[in-house]
Amino acid sequence: MSSYQPPRPWVASYAEGVPEDLSPVTGSLVDIVAASARDYPDAPALQFFGRETTYSELQEAIDRAAAGLRDLGVRAGDPVAIVLPNCPQHIVAFYAVLRLGAVVVEHNPLYTPRELRKQFEDHGAKHAIVWNKVVATVQEFPTDLAVTNLISVDVTRAMPLLTRVALRLPVAKARESRAALTERVRGTVTWDSLVQSTPLPASHPKPTTDDLAIIQYTSGTTGTPKGAALTHHNLLANAAQSQAWVPSIHRGEGCVVYAVLPMFHAYGLTLCLTFAMSMGARLVLFPKFDPDLVLDVMKKHPATFLPLVPPIADRLLSAANAKGVSLDGIEVAISGAMALPHELVVPFEAATNGFLVEGYGLSECSPILMANPVADNRVPGTVGLPLPGTECRVVDPENPSVDVPAGSAGELLVRGPQVFSGYYGKPEETEAVFVDGWFRTGDIVTVDDAGFIRIVDRIKELIITGGFNVAPTEVENALRQHPQVVDAAVVGLPSEHSGEEVVAAIVVDGGSDVDVEAIRDYARSILTPYKVPRRVFVVDELPKSLIGKVLRRQVREKLLALTTDS
Repeated sequence: MSSYQPPRPWVASYAEGVPEDLSPVTGSLVDIVAASARDYPDAPALQFFGRETTYSELQEAIDRAAAGLRDLGVRAGDPVAIVLPNCPQHIVAFYAVLRLGAVVVEHNPLYTPRELRKQFEDHGAKHAIVWNKVVATVQEFPTDLAVTNLISVDVTRAMPLLTRVALRLPVAKARESRAALTERVRGTVTWDSLVQSTPLPASHPKPTTDDLAIIQYTSGTTGTPKGAALTHHNLLANAAQSQAWVPSIHRGEGCVVYAVLPMFHAYGLTLCLTFAMSMGARLVLFPKFDPDLVLDVMKKHPATFLPLVPPIADRLLSAANAKGVSLDGIEVAISGAMALPHELVVPFEAATNGFLVEGYGLSECSPILMANPVADNRVPGTVGLPLPGTECRVVDPENPSVDVPAGSAGELLVRGPQVFSGYYGKPEETEAVFVDGWFRTGDIVTVDDAGFIRIVDRIKELIITGGFNVAPTEVENALRQHPQVVDAAVVGLPSEHSGEEVVAAIVVDGGSDVDVEAIRDYARSILTPYKVPRRVFVVDELPKSLIGKVLRRQVREKLLALTTDS
């Protein structure tokens, strides 16, 4: 590993109270909830549709679930799949798996069977904790992927009694809600029976700091699932860095965090599952973002810390203005996953009397690498400054051992305690993303004299829509399976609502009539909805290189011109 120490001009731009470096972390993630349960046993840890769970109750539920998983045969080092929306059971399952020294593998519960199967093929987990709406999908996996222990979770069981009764009322809206949340499942272990176990004894061995904690999937540029192997050390460090970045928000009952981001996503996982629990915060869980539900909670328990993406900030602000609900009390909102428009920052901060700042990260980095200071010197249009203990270099992407001149554009390389050591079971892919111990982000940036970093381009051709990464190759492969599609190129075009929208250019079988909506429907049968092209354009041919590779940049330029003209 390189011992090169680049300059750190950004430290001088840190907000007051933010340290330059942090002490090395110790222990494991399971100590996070244990410490909060010790310090704030009767304080609310979780809130779900109004129902509260205290920290002592949460710790007991974790210990019971861990014992139940142990009795089912889960052992240290075993991968355990979690396929759940945001709900209290998700938090309990996450920490129960870790308590045994096992490894959490997070999954999007809205994935199609094909997408979910690809990830299971990669990690090979034989234990899965699954939303009951998704159980049938896992049960239909082929024999070689068969899950030995399938635990089904009815998320409505964590709701208040009156809410559960309302879901059973014989009215259309209630029937729709009930159908979306629950489904009778047979041939599984129920979550409720699992948490009836006698609590795991304190003497049971705990994981160590350097043990593998989580496999976090990222599609990269190929569409092939790659699991970022994150240790307890990586995630503890990122939670500590996040704490240090917001010194104005104090640990304890006054801290309220809203989980409007999905916790299967690296961003939501760190700032809700780990940061919030380490703060002893009240974590308000939302299965999906619904501005009306959020505003209802705002009236009684305003969020002091709100992780979000720009479309959520925009919708929340619009709904608050329409309903006359105050957003005052949101001290810090941190936006990630896509560029944050300055024209959104000004009215949002005026409505909250707090800060809305942009950050940046990758799944491989737990995920947060940098953020704008929570202070008046924040710089709109940049992703801010590296977090304490994080080092950065800007290098020639063609020769990544060579730094570019100060102020010049180059590829961002990073190093720090939150940076992973490699992809799960993929040594060649791991080797390709490291240079002398520095992780290659694939993003082209500039750094100004004060240390603020601006992303100017991406080597990777990922499309970021609504905060989610979409690999063009994966969408193109799905489109090419349609009998009328000869070739396809998928790119991202600017969208005021979602950062970018997925757009496809296709070449079709000569002489055939094409129904582009039918092609979109076909893609929807293979892909998660956010990956399905919002628009499909039929073209005569796609621009290609001398070796036949589609030149996506040229495709994007042509489609951008076409959509602008129209």
